[in-house]
Amino acid sequence: MARFVLTRRSPLPPAVCWERLTAWPRHGDRVPFTRVGVARGTGREVGDVVLARTALGPLRFDDPMEIVELSVPGPGRDGLCRLAKRGRPVRGGAVLRVRAVEGGSEAVWAEELLIAGLPWFLDPLVAGAGRLVFGRVLDRLLRA
Repeated sequence: MARFVLTRRSPLPPAVCWERLTAWPRHGDRVPFTRVGVARGTGREVGDVVLARTALGPLRFDDPMEIVELSVPGPGRDGLCRLAKRGRPVRGGAVLRVRAVEGGSEAVWAEELLIAGLPWFLDPLVAGAGRLVFGRVLDRLLRA
């Protein structure tokens, strides 16, 4: 399984950082050939499903992610969103966390990916690509 963790500091207050991090359609703005939206619910509650749909010519696949844990940041409380990947081609999960730090907030994006059909020895390449692509997403979402 490919694993990576991204950490970014932002001058944004935690509530604003959280709103941006959980603005699901904006995630697709920086992921090539991918659109992201909410397939079930509002995208703000446990049980809701966020859907990333990737299409490049005839190659198409869906990456449905169910919100299995959610806590909005508040006084003395970090924001946390745990997503479980429920699709066939992509399994694993992601954890998005926002915490208050002096001068703003810190966002952490941790992901575990298992891509069907790819051998385990390609996990470092998948993790590197994930760090690159999702790092760009995180940087754009948190731009002040």
